[in-house]
Amino acid sequence: MSQLQAVSDDSFDNDVINSKVPVLVDFWATWCSPCRALSPKLEEVSKSYEGKMKFVKMDVDANVQTPAKFGIRGIPTLIVFKDGKMVDQLVGNHPKEVIEDLVKKVL
Repeated sequence: MSQLQAVSDDSFDNDVINSKVPVLVDFWATWCSPCRALSPKLEEVSKSYEGKMKFVKMDVDANVQTPAKFGIRGIPTLIVFKDGKMVDQLVGNHPKEVIEDLVKKVL
């Protein structure tokens, strides 16, 4: 199971929007094979940026308001938030290097 913090519709503003550091949100679902394949890469990247960026997961089946608010149409979708605003996103299962590039652009 993931070491990334799970966020919900109720905790999203506190955990993501009001975060002092940038946040990468992984919108995923338990039944999604590409989501499961992406997870170990996110875990690895998150360790490299501990303290500089927060990495969290949101189950789109258990939380419908937030994914709808940000127009999530396909999963996995990674969205990076900085200073409470959406600044970048990736849709699909990407190589670790692509995820690192996304993180570096924000930091």
